[in-house]
Amino acid sequence: MTKYFSIFVQKFPHLQPIKAALGTMENMPEIQLPRKERMEWLDAMRGFTMILVVAYHVAQMGFDQSVKLSSSLSFLMLFRMPLFFFVSGFLAYKASQKWDFSSLTTMLGKKMRIQIVPTLVFFLFSCVALYPKFWPAVESCLHSPTKGGYWFTLVLLYMFVLYYIFCYLESKIGRKSWIPITLFFIISLVLYETCYLPKHFWWADGHRLKKPTEFLEYTSLIQLMKFLPFFLFGNIVRRYWHKAQELMDSRWFFPTIVTIVVFCTMDIMKWHTLRMAWANIPSTLSKFILLTIVFMYFRHYAPYFTKMTFIGSTLQYIGRRTLDIYLIHFLFLPNLPAVGAFFKLNKHNFAIDTTLSVLIALIVIAFCIITSNILRISPLFRKYLFGK
Repeated sequence: MTKYFSIFVQKFPHLQPIKAALGTMENMPEIQLPRKERMEWLDAMRGFTMILVVAYHVAQMGFDQSVKLSSSLSFLMLFRMPLFFFVSGFLAYKASQKWDFSSLTTMLGKKMRIQIVPTLVFFLFSCVALYPKFWPAVESCLHSPTKGGYWFTLVLLYMFVLYYIFCYLESKIGRKSWIPITLFFIISLVLYETCYLPKHFWWADGHRLKKPTEFLEYTSLIQLMKFLPFFLFGNIVRRYWHKAQELMDSRWFFPTIVTIVVFCTMDIMKWHTLRMAWANIPSTLSKFILLTIVFMYFRHYAPYFTKMTFIGSTLQYIGRRTLDIYLIHFLFLPNLPAVGAFFKLNKHNFAIDTTLSVLIALIVIAFCIITSNILRISPLFRKYLFGK
């Protein structure tokens, strides 16, 4: 193009200044557009959530503690997994994503490879390593909705499949609206509540008839019903991030939710005043509010969770390896039932109970990261066992 323009200028000399200006522009350095700022505190929060998940499994499986008798587990279980799904839903929203059938099938195929292959490999290996007999262990774990602990990646896959299909259908509307995602969230919340009403729904926890729930247990769809609202809640917060920040920064919001969650948590753990069909309302509010408080905490103290700080860089590193840690950590859980027996006899040691579980969890996570780094030496393992 420049060659032909030079010939043209030779015939019309009065265009020489324009050529000089164009030459100056060609020699100018390329302008770099600023990249979108990464939320480092969100990566750190994901790492914090992973520590809570492992600490819960250390206490429950390693120390053989009962949720009803532990002063730590009953509180941690309220928000550890809801927070994990909240973060997943928050990160799932991509405003620039163009949805057509080709992109839908591509993303579904990629997500299935990332979630199914690693889960299947580590599930089978755990049945070999952790149980006396392989096939009875496989049958027992498959019959359980928690799949020997490996339900999370399977249920997260369900969520992504539903969400991607929803986004594809939503794109066909032609204009952006808050109504579709709100309806999706309300439907998921209704299904969630049915899981805790045993007098009205046969699939609910505590129902006398266990046989009809086999399909939901084998597929872990019952777990999907219990956690999908938190995934969608995180997605909604991300979609309307500016409005969400305005709400969180208001003077009345934080004191209000703290007041509500204190009463809800006390009712769950001590008072038990709300019974029957209303019994799950305090639990539901506690889960949503507690994960919101953790989210607000990390956002408010974001400067402390950057890569420039030790705790920030450590939590971010754990946050980037959540899949690796979740798949591997079951292999390194301790077998110390005596610890659970001690806390059963010496109740109300919340600080000691939680601290011990977290410290052991950090050791387990360290072994998981070492194992992950060893396996990642192989590009084949890195791709098919950890997705990248």
